[in-house]
Amino acid sequence: MQRYTVAVLVRNQFGVLNRVTSMFRRRQFNISALTVSETESAELSRITVLFEGDEVNKQQLVNQLYKLPDVRSIKELNNDDSVSVELLLIKMANSAETRDEILAAAQGFDARTVDYSKESMIFQLTADTRRIDDFVNLMKDYNILEICRTGIVALERGSSTIRKVTNY
Repeated sequence: MQRYTVAVLVRNQFGVLNRVTSMFRRRQFNISALTVSETESAELSRITVLFEGDEVNKQQLVNQLYKLPDVRSIKELNNDDSVSVELLLIKMANSAETRDEILAAAQGFDARTVDYSKESMIFQLTADTRRIDDFVNLMKDYNILEICRTGIVALERGSSTIRKVTNY
């Protein structure tokens, strides 16, 4: 299965997110990451979805999304032509036995320490999904107390914007 990142520009109204995500459910796509936010215009929101599937079903999904009246445009984003990141907060147990190793690993990944106490440390990492997955997998060797991740945010490189895509 292939991973896809799709940005959907929609009218900023009650119920739109439900209608868009229901389309994924009906097509039996599992959403791996989802972010929604108002755009530079209060009338529009941007939904960015990371999901896995095959090309044929992905194209059918996109075609169905176009039919929703609140959808203004859709843009598939790939790694070569876009910049994408997500945010991770990870709380680790702070013990004398593992502290130095955890701090070294965090430094190796450029994770920033945002909280430090006798009992725990919280690191913040902003990176692409794969790098965050790698960091979390490394930290599994220690005592992870809690993890919180945002969904992916992505923008196409260059001067092209999702608003320039005419889908309706």
